[in-house]
Amino acid sequence: MTISQELLDILVCPKCKGPLRLNESGDGLICENCQLVYEIRDDIPVMLIDEAKPLEEKNSP
Repeated sequence: MTISQELLDILVCPKCKGPLRLNESGDGLICENCQLVYEIRDDIPVMLIDEAKPLEEKNSP
């Protein structure tokens, strides 16, 4: 199951209150402003700043 568009439309980054987008694999929400990824576990977004992971750029060595 994936997160509904309706839920994505109302979720914001808990740190900066900016927009979030679903990552390509569908298992995290990305905040471009903070460069953080909020993991999705068992179809539930974990919206805790302390649990967020740094966004890894694909072009990084």
